[in-house]
Amino acid sequence: MEPCLAARRGRELLWWAVCCFLRLQGPALAAESEKVYVEDVRFAVEQIEQQCGGLIEQKKIDWKQVADSFLKEARTVKTDPEHLVLLTRLLARLRDGHARVVPLEKGEEVKWPDDGRDRFTGPGMFWCRIKGKYYVKNSFGSAAASGVVAGSEILKVDGTPAVKWVEQRAAEVRDLESFSTEQQELFFVLGRGLAAAPGTRMELEVKEPDGKPKKRTVTYTKDSTRSRGPAVFPENLEVCGSLGHGRLASGFGYIHLSRCPEDLPLQMDASLQALQNVPGLILDFRGNGGGGFDHDALMGRFIPEGKKLSFAKSYESAGEHPYAGPVVVIVDATVISAAETASGMFKEDGRGYMIGESATAGMSSQKTTIELPSRLFGLYVSTGSNKGRFNGGRGIEGIGVAPHELLEYNPGDLSRGVDTLIARAQRLLADFPADKVPYHR
Repeated sequence: MEPCLAARRGRELLWWAVCCFLRLQGPALAAESEKVYVEDVRFAVEQIEQQCGGLIEQKKIDWKQVADSFLKEARTVKTDPEHLVLLTRLLARLRDGHARVVPLEKGEEVKWPDDGRDRFTGPGMFWCRIKGKYYVKNSFGSAAASGVVAGSEILKVDGTPAVKWVEQRAAEVRDLESFSTEQQELFFVLGRGLAAAPGTRMELEVKEPDGKPKKRTVTYTKDSTRSRGPAVFPENLEVCGSLGHGRLASGFGYIHLSRCPEDLPLQMDASLQALQNVPGLILDFRGNGGGGFDHDALMGRFIPEGKKLSFAKSYESAGEHPYAGPVVVIVDATVISAAETASGMFKEDGRGYMIGESATAGMSSQKTTIELPSRLFGLYVSTGSNKGRFNGGRGIEGIGVAPHELLEYNPGDLSRGVDTLIARAQRLLADFPADKVPYHR
């Protein structure tokens, strides 16, 4: 046999042997890979129960049922992206707004299956609930162009009664998204939960503020999916960093806090300097996504120079322009994490009066990362509640900070471009409920 022919046939035999080996080993390798996914889920449910047990009990989650269900599902997972989705869905059952899957070194290249969500846009409106019904809170962009008017009652969405449509959307959302409380979930659904792919058509049946029923078709173009907070902002606010401040026509001061950055106390100094001598102040936290800041330093800006505030906790005056007058705080379930601490201090520690559509999100906790055996992912989860002195010693996580006064929007106000809660805050400052607030100037 020629040497070249022998070499070629030798290579062919080797390749045939390799192919046979791979065909034989393929199912075994796949089975081994699937076993890794099952072991990850088994480890995850055990560690979550061990490290998050207190919150699981507080939130009345049947973790055994969750564990059994997801261990069964784990046996059907074939790929790393499928594993990522399953773990995300597992964390959604934990009802922890901070919970998320984080990639470890081996999982950095694993991508979420392309379901188009990263291209979603808003319909140009946000909704609110009033006496169990749903209304257009504000209208802009696509919705406004389609004739949708703020203050309109939403009767049907794509032929489905509005109440049922919201329930269905909530069920879809909560399968993947984790929410610490029911109010956080609802506000998400009525805001970011309305998002869809550009070009989507939403068929609405509404009752406009004048009582006339109308049909409107909203075609999604490119509008924000995240509410900035109030239904209607006061006019002529001066924005400085994360704060927007101004004097209202009533003479009272108004500050909207969109975030809680590290330098929040210094930013507050600038706003308080601009609002010196106002007879009352509104601090509006709606839409605040949290952050991190010095709690004592912020509260010190609301204690007269040389004085202390000593009710649930002791604070000393701080800052160049501390404010000594009455304070009304506005919140809802879009107030999360550090913003719940910032707003909650005013109520829980006796400095201000709080109003809101709902309690805050209830998403404020100590966290840890559970690294899974596969080294693909870690699970970032809450292990305990922050601010244990709040809510009679129960903290914030899974509860939120409840206002002194719950207040829904008024549809007539919305149609006139009036924010019901800001209007109420001004009336409260004019006749302050001093019996509900320990602090007195």
